Amino acid sequence: MTSNKLKFSPKYQAEFINELRLKVKEYFETNKISKFGNSESYLKSTFMVLLYLLPFIFMLTGVTSSLLGTLFSWILMGFGMAGVGMVLMHDANHKSFSKHASLNKWLGKSLYFLGGFPPNWRHQHNMLHHGFTNIDGHDEDIDAGPVLRLSPNKPLLKLHKYQHFYAWFLYSLMTLMWVTTKDFKQLFRHHKKGILKTNNLNYSKLMIDLILSKIVYYGIFIVLPMLFIPVAWYWIILSFLLMHLVSGFILTIIFQTAHVMPTSIYPVPDNQGNMENNWAIHQLLTTSNYAPKSRFFSWMIGGLNYQVEHHLFPNISHVHYRKISTLVKATTEKYKLPYYVQPNFLAALLNHFRMLRKLGSA
Repeated sequence: MTSNKLKFSPKYQAEFINELRLKVKEYFETNKISKFGNSESYLKSTFMVLLYLLPFIFMLTGVTSSLLGTLFSWILMGFGMAGVGMVLMHDANHKSFSKHASLNKWLGKSLYFLGGFPPNWRHQHNMLHHGFTNIDGHDEDIDAGPVLRLSPNKPLLKLHKYQHFYAWFLYSLMTLMWVTTKDFKQLFRHHKKGILKTNNLNYSKLMIDLILSKIVYYGIFIVLPMLFIPVAWYWIILSFLLMHLVSGFILTIIFQTAHVMPTSIYPVPDNQGNMENNWAIHQLLTTSNYAPKSRFFSWMIGGLNYQVEHHLFPNISHVHYRKISTLVKATTEKYKLPYYVQPNFLAALLNHFRMLRKLGSA
């Protein structure tokens, strides 16, 4: 079964999302503000880009030359890399960073400089994850291969008994998989499923684009450092890996704590591909917020602690989620629908730990 054969129940409690959309629309009209990014978006994006690139430039130009300084610089780049992904690339590929489509398009390409491949990411994240959250066989975010069981609908293996301990290391490999094998496997899988053809995309051209982008990425972030940074080549490789371990770990725990939680459901369609709920209620049942009172934390992670708002309104910039969250919560209460939220990020991590343990047990 392909994802486009799944059918949500559009009439089931449709009044909830209709009323909520009207309230959110009125919020922007009443306050005379745009649903796209603003000066806050530009400020934090600039900060994250500088956090990612300045340590790299300092190393290449000799400002930072010691081994300890080099290792620390690559760690900073890991934080910056995750930050660029969360505050800039993410909104741009959702077409919510700017009201100008061309700017969103070009800023979305920033994923190339993070080691990823934008066409793959947009399909996996925008279409599969947002469209079919926590549905086994469709949402690739809960398909981590046999070593991790992120859905109760996947086979249970003996090793899963310990996944709540070893999963955290595997999470750190996420962006490293981007730059090595995942993008190639993903593009081939999309080609075999006919997804590229459906979207009028040429597999050969995309593969050439993918290969060239990886060559350029490795050239910039491995070859150039080997030529200009005065440390042994193996320290460059180790530092490059360290950057990705930091970035991958940050990104994965931010996203997984929003969906793989004790409150989350993992619905299964019937034989005809029909889902029990409509799409909006499905998002409420599979998503959780966390740390709503921590403005600094929210600022640093691009508002992704408001995952409920993001999943209901992915075309609205994250800088507005805190304000519209009051509208979302009030409307869910009116219709007696769930609105899951963890008080802080530590609580979210602990509950994710418990969910991993639960999924790994019989």
